[in-house]
Amino acid sequence: MLVALRREYALLVTSGAQLLLLFVALQLESRNSWLACLAPMALLSLFAWLSALRRLRAVRDTPTSKIASAAQGYVELTGRGQPFGESPLLGKLSHLPCLWYRYQIERRDSEKEWQTEDKGESSDSFVLNDGSGECVVDPEQAEIVTSHHDQWQQGDYRYTEWKLVKGDRIYVIGQFHTKSGAVEFNTRAELNLLLAEWKKDMPALHARFDLNGDGELDMKEWMLARQAAKREVAKRMREAQAQPDLHVVCQPQDGKLFLISNLTPEKLSRRYLLWSWAHLMIFFGALGAIGWLLQHAGF
Repeated sequence: MLVALRREYALLVTSGAQLLLLFVALQLESRNSWLACLAPMALLSLFAWLSALRRLRAVRDTPTSKIASAAQGYVELTGRGQPFGESPLLGKLSHLPCLWYRYQIERRDSEKEWQTEDKGESSDSFVLNDGSGECVVDPEQAEIVTSHHDQWQQGDYRYTEWKLVKGDRIYVIGQFHTKSGAVEFNTRAELNLLLAEWKKDMPALHARFDLNGDGELDMKEWMLARQAAKREVAKRMREAQAQPDLHVVCQPQDGKLFLISNLTPEKLSRRYLLWSWAHLMIFFGALGAIGWLLQHAGF
């Protein structure tokens, strides 16, 4: 079972709204009610078609890059998912290791309807490895499509969990940028921060640099402290330069599609193509029905 999560309103939410509008029109059984339901149905279908088409074009038109040679900006990546860090993320309900999860807890009320009592999802990052390098994936605000779906029932409660797991072939399209310790290291800021830390422990500062023991740091002694701080900052900078670059993919700032999935690009393309055709057919069907109703109403 494929479940699309997060910001896929046009593909799932609007489809539910369209079914609801159709159900209302069938119940009311009047020309005016049909017109009142068909008009928003057409608008929703148009919005959903544009949304599906946008996703289809993004998946089809964005070339796949290698992590080691990817340009800074909007990219498409594929690779194996791995945990980020030594402590594995555990599913909220299953308590099994995973890369990402979303859960929902529902309770059946007296009318046998399921009511959501709790839901949420993880925001922990995970690693994508494509053989050429590794990239940290930040799933915050991502649209996630996964084939891993578990659901079980205990008494009046129903539990549902979606997840991505270690070893999944992960597809990601989003904003790629590289964090370099040497580039982001701010020498002046680090020096001021270090001196501020030293000033918090004045007895230790005096013990190191109050050469004449008068309980005060004169200009010469303070310059010695600053020179020592500069040497410490230079050491930290060398350590930062020795660290490998960190590649990160996250939500684009310009509103472009941010998609994570364990489906292949080909399956995603077929999926969005079917959605786009379905919503386009609903749109023209609703317009045709509106035209027929208006014609037979004598307008």
